[in-house]
Amino acid sequence: MPITVQVTRGLLTPEGERLVVSRIAHALLESHGLAENAFMRANVIGHLVVAEEGAAYVGGRAESLAVVEIKVPSVTFQDRAVQQRFVEEATRIIDDLKAGDHPKARTFVNVAYAVDGTWGIAGKAYSNGELGAAIEASFRG
Repeated sequence: MPITVQVTRGLLTPEGERLVVSRIAHALLESHGLAENAFMRANVIGHLVVAEEGAAYVGGRAESLAVVEIKVPSVTFQDRAVQQRFVEEATRIIDDLKAGDHPKARTFVNVAYAVDGTWGIAGKAYSNGELGAAIEASFRG
């Protein structure tokens, strides 16, 4: 599941820049009860994009901005409590790792869904059912 964290330069501490993607990945897995699942751990990937100051806008003005975007299969985040828990945790992670005075109101979390059957890993297009089977097999194996 690809994670993209986009922040303005200086929003996160240097250590925060090193840790933010792995912490959000862990929060994603933890919120779904999959932190110990080898198949899922290997397939939650991500990167950090740092924009120059003045390149991010809120309300038409250059401001610090943090955007966490995750692309997932359509079967993910079906439970409202899981949605809320993940958004809160991702926002808290940004807040914990920030370098200065960045308000939570300028941290956004977004989830985009893939069409069932188009989730590709290593050249295989997985359906939701096939992903579920791979996850279950990893618990047993």
